[in-house]
Amino acid sequence: MNRPELIRFSVFCLLGAAAVPSVAQPPAVAPTVPAPPAPQVILPPSIVTPPPVPLPRPSAAQERWLNDWLKGGTQQGLMARSKATGDLKGDALLSAALDRARALSTGRVDTADFLDIWALRPAPFDPRPGLAKAISEDKLPQWALNLTPPYAGYDGLRKGLANYERIRDAGGWPTLTAQSSPDVVRARIAIEDRSVTPGEKLVDVLQRAQRRYGLNPTGLLDARTLRELNVPVDDRIAAIMANMERWRWMPRQLPVNRVQVNIAAAVLTVFEGDEPVTSMRAVTGAPDNATPMLVSSIHSIVVNPPWNVPASIAKRELWPKGRAALIRQGYKIVGTPETGERIVQPAGPNSALGRLKFDFNNPFAVYLHDTPSRAKFSSYDRLASHGCIRLEKPVPLAELMMAGNPDLAGKIQSLIDTGKTQRVSLPREVAVYLLYWTAFASNNGTMSFRSDPYGWDKLLAAKIEASSRRLDPTAAPAASIASRD
Repeated sequence: MNRPELIRFSVFCLLGAAAVPSVAQPPAVAPTVPAPPAPQVILPPSIVTPPPVPLPRPSAAQERWLNDWLKGGTQQGLMARSKATGDLKGDALLSAALDRARALSTGRVDTADFLDIWALRPAPFDPRPGLAKAISEDKLPQWALNLTPPYAGYDGLRKGLANYERIRDAGGWPTLTAQSSPDVVRARIAIEDRSVTPGEKLVDVLQRAQRRYGLNPTGLLDARTLRELNVPVDDRIAAIMANMERWRWMPRQLPVNRVQVNIAAAVLTVFEGDEPVTSMRAVTGAPDNATPMLVSSIHSIVVNPPWNVPASIAKRELWPKGRAALIRQGYKIVGTPETGERIVQPAGPNSALGRLKFDFNNPFAVYLHDTPSRAKFSSYDRLASHGCIRLEKPVPLAELMMAGNPDLAGKIQSLIDTGKTQRVSLPREVAVYLLYWTAFASNNGTMSFRSDPYGWDKLLAAKIEASSRRLDPTAAPAASIASRD
């Protein structure tokens, strides 16, 4: 089952959640109000773990097929280069097949080795029943085909990986300088972009390349374009591998109605009926205030939100200005030196959260919000927030989410104009995915890349390789996996 590529958009900050009243219809606003509802914790009943499904012994032909399949780890981005290995047999072969099935279905890297900020975690997966059935019914190829993510985005990366491995094995590409001739530049870009034709205007070739890299398409060979063109092919392969791994963390079926934010590209896209219906630019976390990867559900919108300044931001950016300066700028200082003081920015047109805040439960206290600072949306460099996601068009997004409420549909701006702080529950919660996509394929197979602002691509690719060396028989001696499962 193919699905459209996830589109990139991200915006979220490590700002404190504002305390606001909960309302279904605009009521009078209380001076203090409850925070958004906490997620309900349900403890599972005590369950006795069933014994593992026994695995039948594969036939000689099935053993040959499994060994050939195991040697294709590079095709799925589980290692950067193929490793010579002998055939496996018996328990070692079955153990390796189970390990490979888990790697393809939920990721090569164990979640224990994730960064805490990689809060998008794959669902548990037991490959034993499927492998046992595939051996019994002699359907190993069909079983293996269904292990990988069922998305066009993953398949595009898989094909792109094969192409970039061919480029690497052919020697990569030359390093360009500002003095490189047009023919040299054109030939360099043609290595990645097969649509380049001999004699094509260099400005057209450069603009196409700049769009693939998420740069301003000036058609000039400027410093940023040179830097992207000179990224080593091994780094591009690492980026593809990292993005394939992130696809493996995704659920096998996404909600048909959802909001997706690409953190690296700073773009938000709304899906309805599994089709993108609108998108907007966003501002996401600066490299020193990274936006986390996560999945949650937007449950309410705060209209005219105040900003309870997080202690870390207050200490670093506001308290050094002095109390008098903060008060002149409209901030309020709440509490006493004895009990502890905090800074609050009242709701209004100058609030850092703007006029709307979209709340969803998460352990990072991040959310989507409006902003009075609009200039950054016209920039191609939009990773500048404290971690939160600032929205280019928050009112249309709120209207879209409230369309199912006949009392409030089309009235978001009217609620804003009252100046009152109030929380409005959505008629139905909307799934939200904060994702980090830095490599993706176009419909014609040409790869596009975004910069890796947090350095997560190289880190994840290194973790993939390290895990493969420990666990995968095509990257390490077979004895290292014989005792697994």
